[in-house]
Amino acid sequence: MATERTTGLTYDDLLEMFPEEDKVRRELIGGELLVSPPPTIRHEAVFREILGRLWLYGREHGGEAYGSRAGVFFTDRDRVEPDVLFVRAEHLDRVELPSIRGGPDLVVEISSPTTRVRDLVGKKDLYELHGVPEYWFVDLDSDEIRIYRLEEGRYASPVLLGRDDMLESLVLPGFSASVGEIFGPPTA
Repeated sequence: MATERTTGLTYDDLLEMFPEEDKVRRELIGGELLVSPPPTIRHEAVFREILGRLWLYGREHGGEAYGSRAGVFFTDRDRVEPDVLFVRAEHLDRVELPSIRGGPDLVVEISSPTTRVRDLVGKKDLYELHGVPEYWFVDLDSDEIRIYRLEEGRYASPVLLGRDDMLESLVLPGFSASVGEIFGPPTA
């Protein structure tokens, strides 16, 4: 198989083309290969903060939080690696590491210059299509979090949260976190 081919691919094609772990994220949306470079230091700090809070929530309330290497397998042509995802206790049968089969209960994408449009269009549409109840887009440029929630099978207009707000989830009852603490000290 020629490695120049970037469309019409399946997950098996990816495993054949890139069997080694090289820290580059490779995803498929509609059979199209999408490649992202490793994240920035700030991205990683926010990632750790969110993953840690969701992990603690899971320990207390049940369910599991996973980082980006636990991908989401929707179809043979749609496999993505969100930055963070959460699967509630009653849906843990979906966990078939290294992937989650079907939609997790919550997906989090943290912005980067190379993935911003993909996260807000292609991946958001994919999560909506496959019934992910809640999607958080964490915008590092504006220090805002956009929460998309399914209403009648479609994502409603996002709830916008700034540094002074509290992040709460309808999917994870009792979850609450300070947006300012998630982002850390303001950057100049």
